[in-house]
Amino acid sequence: MERRDVIKILGFILSTSLLFISSANGAEKDLIIKMATLAPEGSSWMKTFNLLNSEVMKKTENRVRFRIYPGGVLGDEMDMLRKMKIGQIQGAAFTSGGLSALFKEIDVLQVPFLFQKYEEVDIVLKKMDAFFRKGFEENGYILLGWSEAGFIYLMSTIPISSVADLKRAKVWTWEESPMSKAIFDEAGVSAIPLSVPDVLVGLQTGLVEVVYAPPTGAISLQWFTRVRYMTDVPLAYLAGGIVVRKDTFKQIPPSYQNFILESSQAHLDQLKTVTRNENREAIKVMIKQGVKILTPSKDQIDEFKRLSNKAMSHISGQSFSKKVLGEVTSILEAYRRGER
Repeated sequence: MERRDVIKILGFILSTSLLFISSANGAEKDLIIKMATLAPEGSSWMKTFNLLNSEVMKKTENRVRFRIYPGGVLGDEMDMLRKMKIGQIQGAAFTSGGLSALFKEIDVLQVPFLFQKYEEVDIVLKKMDAFFRKGFEENGYILLGWSEAGFIYLMSTIPISSVADLKRAKVWTWEESPMSKAIFDEAGVSAIPLSVPDVLVGLQTGLVEVVYAPPTGAISLQWFTRVRYMTDVPLAYLAGGIVVRKDTFKQIPPSYQNFILESSQAHLDQLKTVTRNENREAIKVMIKQGVKILTPSKDQIDEFKRLSNKAMSHISGQSFSKKVLGEVTSILEAYRRGER
């Protein structure tokens, strides 16, 4: 064998060895997953994050951990999405609005008056879970688990009991929320777009008079200190979920991936129970604060529903597909007939 060939072989062996050592060292390196959320420090969401993080760190012997940025310090959900897409953070806790930006079919869960009670939400998410997870993964994300913010109510500084009241008011709308925009456009409402962190200032200055949120959201964001009325009509359901970039999740050693998925959903299931209880208690806190509960008449509620249905007929197919809406509707109809 010529000397030149020997050198080539030795060079190949050396480079291969170095690559192996480098890969092995990379596998041993700790993985820190940066996560953002609008949930403030001390909230049930943050308590859940911290419990999950402790459990993951213990199971993986500190090889995998989450670093959480709470309270909207990284901006609104759209800001968090942009940061996640460029890799500045690797994951986030989103409501339906943020989740639908990653997989548009999630918007179907926000259709107003779709759900009548929480049990209906649970059965739809159970039956549609595999479909939604596949949709996220095909778009480059892994859903760690579902939770929720709960049912959304109108809250205001002036009384709102009808569509006519809404038309006369300064109504907030969440930036880049096509569902809300469609409804307000149909109602002839010139809504004022603001990011979630800016809404409190909007209420303080009178820029907006009407907002909408689950009761716990109004408490944690301090909106309840500025509103005087809550309209007792659950308008829509606001899901929640935690997602991470697929390329980041695949860096987790395979032996730990299933554990993290199972542990995440278990903690989020517990959070869902806590959130539902907290929403009931939040209404009591608001009443104690002096917030008056307004109960619209049946005719007024029917008017809200007609308006919503008309708006949804325009948006269906642009956001969520008619096929997915049909599947969800079929699940609900079967459930309401007593079929499981």
